[in-house]
Amino acid sequence: MSKKISSRAEDYSQWYNDLVIRGGLADYSPVRGCMVIKPYGYAIWENMKTVLDKKFKDTGHVNAYFPLFIPKSFLSKEAAHVEGFAKECAVVTHYRLMNDPNGKGIVVDPDAKLEEELIVRPTSETIIWHTYKNWITSYRDLPLLINQWANVVRWEMRTRLFLRTAEFLWQEGHTAHSTSQEAIAEAETMLDVYADFVEKWLAIPVLRGVKTPNERFAGAVETYCIEALMQDGKALQAGTSHFLGQNFAKAFEVQFMTKENKQEYVWATSWGVSTRLIGALLMAHSDDEGLVLPPKVAPLQVVIIPIFKNAEELNAVFDRVSSLMKTLKAQDISVKLNDDDQTRPGFKYAQYELEGVPVRIAIGPRDLVSGTAEVARRDTKEKQIVQIDDLETFVPALLDEIQANMFQKALKFREENTRRADTYEEFKRLLDEQPGFILAHYDGSPETEDKIKEDTKATIRCIPLNNPLEDGVCILTGKPSTQRVVFARAY
Repeated sequence: MSKKISSRAEDYSQWYNDLVIRGGLADYSPVRGCMVIKPYGYAIWENMKTVLDKKFKDTGHVNAYFPLFIPKSFLSKEAAHVEGFAKECAVVTHYRLMNDPNGKGIVVDPDAKLEEELIVRPTSETIIWHTYKNWITSYRDLPLLINQWANVVRWEMRTRLFLRTAEFLWQEGHTAHSTSQEAIAEAETMLDVYADFVEKWLAIPVLRGVKTPNERFAGAVETYCIEALMQDGKALQAGTSHFLGQNFAKAFEVQFMTKENKQEYVWATSWGVSTRLIGALLMAHSDDEGLVLPPKVAPLQVVIIPIFKNAEELNAVFDRVSSLMKTLKAQDISVKLNDDDQTRPGFKYAQYELEGVPVRIAIGPRDLVSGTAEVARRDTKEKQIVQIDDLETFVPALLDEIQANMFQKALKFREENTRRADTYEEFKRLLDEQPGFILAHYDGSPETEDKIKEDTKATIRCIPLNNPLEDGVCILTGKPSTQRVVFARAY
């Protein structure tokens, strides 16, 4: 199995593609830039959705659903928003097909042109705020805390499975508030929700920060983000939360009557994460043998592989572990006994290693006699002999240990690949020799940021929250600076 996975060191990009395809997560689609998410990949997304959905509801949010199609005129109501998404929009112009009069198949009916073109949603701020106008009239209607699980389309030119596709799955929260302070607190709260999820469930350490004006979401006053570091030293934006101010409320005339009987525009936020997190999961943890999945989101956490030559030996193993399986399932641990008699144990080991199953247990006739089993963990590939009677307590504890170890390993990698640069020459050298996060001063101007990006392909990933003040000079211009920001090349 592992021979079909490219080496990370030799070809990181191909290694990633091999993980996705050989690991059974997704497949290419006949539609350029889109993907088919296979059951195993979708099971990971479902596990993520389950956790996040509960977190959203625990913080007072409810789910709704809004249309896929957005009238073109809606996008033009908020200038920065339309400018940010204009080049990525898929546009519906007609509503009917017809047989070609010349007998050349199906063509668009020229008489079925829409009066106003429809945009396939790249994000839903415009149609949601058009709707909120009818829902919000008084301070009693606020705060309005709504999330939707949906698909969006952004017509990407360079695509990669999960990381950047023309269509992807995500959730997008859209909230309305009576004060700016409340809206800012909401945006910060949701950033914390994302960071907690990515660190505790995906085992990926993240930096929390704000984007520079150049990198803000189109139409936002402030964009908060979490940034993760992948094994090739590139950064990946794992989630964003936006304080939208009153921009969309003014664009769509969403006002409310205050307690003092005054008309005011509401304050807004939006926030989202997507199936891109699956890509982050793969690149942060996996190895040259295949996927390495954190137990908390792995579709299958424990696999039991019986070693048998006949039905009698198989039944003996099953009888011995049936109680164990019931106990694990009662603790919401997913477990499977692979009783396939068409493949050898070695093949099964390799397959589950490729798929990143956290724990593998092998039991044969001799093990039944000795009362032991061989337990292998995917993260370190270590094996140990454990008493079968102890597995009911040993396995849950091992899953927790694997989860914690994966986070610590990723955290150590980030720490070892976070460096400081004080000159432009040093900055460029570090980028080329050992990519990662680079902490450096810059003068705060968009022009300097653009020039550094043009020269090096590195962008400012974030200005860390609670960033310590430190007098210095910009690495490019030499102008005064009061803090270091985080640079990296990124996905």
